[in-house]
Amino acid sequence: MALAGVRVIELAGLAPAPFCGMILADFGAKVIRVDRTKVAMAMDTQARGKRSVAINLKSPEGVAVLKRLCIQSDVVLEPFRKGVMEKLGLGPEELLKENPRLIYARLTGYGQSGAYAKAAGHDINYLAMSGLLSMLGRSHEKPYAPLNLLADFAGGGLTCALGVVLALLERTRSGIGQVVDTSMVKGAAYVGSFVWKSRSIGMWNNSRGENMLDSGAPFYDTYQTSDGKYMAVGAIETQFYNQLIHGLGLDAANLPPQMSFSDWPVVRQIFTKQFATKTQEEWGHVFDGMDACVTPVLSLDEVISHPHNQERASFHRDAQGEVTPSPAPVLSRTPADPCLAQDPLIGEHTRPVLEEFGFKLAEVDQLLSAGIIECNVAKARL
Repeated sequence: MALAGVRVIELAGLAPAPFCGMILADFGAKVIRVDRTKVAMAMDTQARGKRSVAINLKSPEGVAVLKRLCIQSDVVLEPFRKGVMEKLGLGPEELLKENPRLIYARLTGYGQSGAYAKAAGHDINYLAMSGLLSMLGRSHEKPYAPLNLLADFAGGGLTCALGVVLALLERTRSGIGQVVDTSMVKGAAYVGSFVWKSRSIGMWNNSRGENMLDSGAPFYDTYQTSDGKYMAVGAIETQFYNQLIHGLGLDAANLPPQMSFSDWPVVRQIFTKQFATKTQEEWGHVFDGMDACVTPVLSLDEVISHPHNQERASFHRDAQGEVTPSPAPVLSRTPADPCLAQDPLIGEHTRPVLEEFGFKLAEVDQLLSAGIIECNVAKARL
């Protein structure tokens, strides 16, 4: 795989950092998640392909163990607020002195500098600070956060993974590592660059929820079907809009012009009434094979059964039998090969990982008896 041979130390965290670690693991990196000791259950739901070691970082000996792992690795991924790793003596300055080739990835909400660098927050806060939240929502309604996807995962985990891969690529030329400072505010804003860049062409002249791509246009929205499900419509271009009208069984001569903004509410009512006359499956049969940009709104459980998704293997079932997205993009020669094993227990791989990093058996036993590390091999599931 593309990242085969790359060693990653991921400090256990929530959502964005685990996603970043999973991306790296999916494409071949050896990702070792460092968990705390005396924790009953891991909060990492994106642990695919990772191994787990449990270390007590409240003890100097535990910090020393983690340091040995870090300086023998290619990447350190840490999700803590500014200053936490420095207090442990594991900041980038210390570790890069020991290993100049190290990629030190820091994934936080507000970044490593600025007035909010040490402030707490969640996706909705970072999205608000990016400017994008002000654009999201229906007309005459308050801004609406679309799950915790834009900041946590697009601007956070995915952007951080890109930064890690870029730093690894640059290291092939310079031989030197560097710090990757990923701010979810900055990352989300960067993902939304189109919004800023397209203001000059009038894309967002109207209020929130009244523009072409934010549910203002009747030809870019969702509609309920007779069985309570929904269809998604994205018929922006004229040729697609004409196909939409044809598929709905409407006469274009009886409708206002597509881009007549003042008539959009009337057209929306017509579309709403028409979509309510058939089930989602029936509309699927109507629009399949037509270039109308109309598709069913599939649930998380339905996606794996759709013929297109099946042909593309876009989803698969994991070891727990749950539907999960397959890695993307698809590389022709070195595709990702997601691990189908069950997610690791906390400390499940502590002993083999430490031995792999040069710890002697007696040394591991001593750390174990002193409570510096935990090994849960006996609890490992078959």
